[in-house]
Amino acid sequence: MPSPDAISEPKSRPLDLAAIAIAGVLASGFLGATTNAVNGLVSPRYFVTVLGWRGGTDVWRAAIAQGIFEGLLFGGFFALIFATTVGIVTRAACPFSFAFPHLLGVLAGAYVCWAFGGLAGVGLAALSPEFYQRTFFGAPAETGPLLRYAWVGGSIWGAEFGGLLSVLLGLVILRSNWRRRMRNVAGASA
Repeated sequence: MPSPDAISEPKSRPLDLAAIAIAGVLASGFLGATTNAVNGLVSPRYFVTVLGWRGGTDVWRAAIAQGIFEGLLFGGFFALIFATTVGIVTRAACPFSFAFPHLLGVLAGAYVCWAFGGLAGVGLAALSPEFYQRTFFGAPAETGPLLRYAWVGGSIWGAEFGGLLSVLLGLVILRSNWRRRMRNVAGASA
């Protein structure tokens, strides 16, 4: 029969933590690809202007590639925060199957923030087009292109800052759920 300490202290799962980190990076690359697939359709002009691309480039495909690249960069940073904190909170005992739904929640939160950021950008450009044009590099003067440009800029900021916020919120929820899980395990073994 196992000792009470063995029951209350789950075993370390370093490979699960590594898998969580890898999944976080891949999820961020997926987020970047899918959001820039939309953004590249909404305003190719944004990418041509801000990134200095030539107009003859296949802007849509290049925007997706840029989204993957930036998503993987941000994802590396966010995944490091997520996996390290999961390791600390769970004493490296978190199974992948427990952390993965929380990671999906973080991803969903980042998509919500992407959309909210895009809407905020459009709202700001609609409310004060002159301010938007003075403040943001290369913003077009025509209303339709300006609003599309503002969507892309706002949505990118929304995904980046919202992604960090989603990671932090996801970790708070994971910690709460982990504590509940450990109380249930301790109660079941008593």
